[in-house]
Amino acid sequence: MIKNPKILPLLAQTLTNRPVLWAFILGAITVLGFAPLSIFLIPILTCALLFLILHEQKVTRVFAISFSFSFGLLITGTSWVYVSLHNFGGMHPVLAVIATVFLSAIFALPPAIIQTALAKLVSSPSRRMLIVFPVGLALSDWCRGWFLTGFPWLSIGYSQIPLSPLSNYAPLLGIYGVTLACAFCSGGVGYLFTYLSVNRANPKWKVGVILPTLILFLSIVLGSVRWTEKISQSATTVSLLQGNISQDMKWNREWLDKTMMTYLDMVLQEQTDLILLPETAIPLLSNNVPEWYWDALRTHAQVNDSHIILGIPEKSEEGNFYNSVLHIGGEETSRYRKHHLVPFGDYFPMRSLTSVLLNVLSIPMSNFSAGDANQEPFDLGTQILGVDICYEDVFGEEIIRQLPEATVLANFTNDAWWGESFGPQQHLQIAQARSIETGRELLRVTNTGVTAVIDHRGHIIARLPQFSESVLRAEIYGRKGVTPYSRWGNLAFIFLTLSILLLSLKSTLYWSKSEKR
Repeated sequence: MIKNPKILPLLAQTLTNRPVLWAFILGAITVLGFAPLSIFLIPILTCALLFLILHEQKVTRVFAISFSFSFGLLITGTSWVYVSLHNFGGMHPVLAVIATVFLSAIFALPPAIIQTALAKLVSSPSRRMLIVFPVGLALSDWCRGWFLTGFPWLSIGYSQIPLSPLSNYAPLLGIYGVTLACAFCSGGVGYLFTYLSVNRANPKWKVGVILPTLILFLSIVLGSVRWTEKISQSATTVSLLQGNISQDMKWNREWLDKTMMTYLDMVLQEQTDLILLPETAIPLLSNNVPEWYWDALRTHAQVNDSHIILGIPEKSEEGNFYNSVLHIGGEETSRYRKHHLVPFGDYFPMRSLTSVLLNVLSIPMSNFSAGDANQEPFDLGTQILGVDICYEDVFGEEIIRQLPEATVLANFTNDAWWGESFGPQQHLQIAQARSIETGRELLRVTNTGVTAVIDHRGHIIARLPQFSESVLRAEIYGRKGVTPYSRWGNLAFIFLTLSILLLSLKSTLYWSKSEKR
C-alpha cells in the first residue's frame, strides 16, 4: 500500500517536533480548499495531519496547537478584512493589520477552548483521533457562528461546496454537518496514518479506511434524495443588475446622480418578470429620493408587469436608520430590513466606548438599526421571494425563517468592500451552501460581483464577471418542499454531535473502571 514505509514515521516525527508552527502552516494551507481554488480534498488532509499532531499531546499543548491552526486559517483566508479596513475604510495600514490579527485571534479561541476541554475529558489517543477531535472541530465551527454575534466564515464544511459528495449532508444537517462529515473523514485518514507509521501489521488500520468509506457511501445515498420539487414547469425570467459603482465613489455626493441614473437606465432596458438591484444600489435615504425617480420605477413595473426589488437605506418615522430592500410592483411597496448587523460595519457597539474608531475609519451609514428577526418574504404572485442582505446569508439558521413559504431565495449584497481579494468568491461559495441546505434556487445580486444564479444543488447556472457593468438574465424555477435542515435548523446537528460525545465519554468511563478492576 505504501511503497516506502519510512515516509509516514518521518512525517509524524516532523509534525510533532514543532507542533504549533506546523499547525499554523496547516491552517494556512487549508485556505486552498475554499473558493476560488476549491481543492476540497486539502482540508480533509490538513485536518487529518492536525489530528495526527494533537491525538497524543498533553492537554496543556492542545490549546496552543488548536489555536495556531485556526489562527493560520483565519489570518490567511480573511485577508479581505485588511482590504476593507485600509483600502476602503481609510484605516492606517498598521492599525488595519492589528485589527485583522485581532479578529483572527478572537475567533481562533473557540476551537482552542473546545478541543482542550475535550482532550481533558478523553485521554485515549485513538478515541481522540476518530471521534473527539472531529466532533470538536464541528462544534468549534458552530460556536464561531454565534460567538460575539457570529463569524462562521471559513467553516470547514464550506470547502466541500458544491463539488464534494460530502456536500450532500447539507440538506440534512446544514453546513456544520458537512464539517462533521469532513472531520470524520480526516479522523479516519489520520488514524490510518498513525497505524501505518507505527505498526503496519496491526489490523486496526482498517478502521481508518472503513470510517471515511461509510461517510462517503452515506453521502452518495443522500445525494439521490430529492428533497424539493418545482412548483411549476413555467420559468420566471429575472434580470440581476450589476452597476459596478466603485466603492470609492459610491457614497460621494458628486457621483450620486450618475449612480442613480446608471441603475435607472439599466432598469428601463429590462422587461423580465423580476428585476433586482443590489444592496444600497441607491446610496440615498429613500425619503430623499425624488418622486419622479419612484414614478419612473413604478411605471416601468406596471407597464411590463414586472417586480422591481432594490437595495436602499431607509429612515423610519422614529428616526432609526435601516439597511433595506424595497419591492416595487403590485398594489403596494413592501420592504425587508436587515436584521443581522455587522459590528463596526453596520453599527458601532457601545458607541460611547468605540467612537474613537470613527476617527480612523471612513464607513458611511454605520449607525443602522436591526430589522425584525422574522419578516415575511415578498409575494410576487408566481413566486415567493425569501430575502436577505449581505452578511446575513452566512447564517443558515436565519435564512430558513422564511421557509417553507419562500420558493426562491435572493441575496442582495455589496462586496466591493473586499476589492480583488478572495472575499467575494468565498461569499459566493457560502451562498451556494444556502441553496443546498434549503433546496431552493438563489439569486445573488451585487454591486461589483459576483452576481450569479445558483440552482437548488448549489451549482452556478450563470454568473457575471467581477467589476463589470452588466445585466445577468436568466430563467428560474420556484421550488416547494422542506429539507430536514429547513425544518430543524442546527438542532439535528447539535443533538447528533452531543450524542456522539456522550457515548464516547460513557465508553471511556466504562473502560477506565474495567481497567481498575
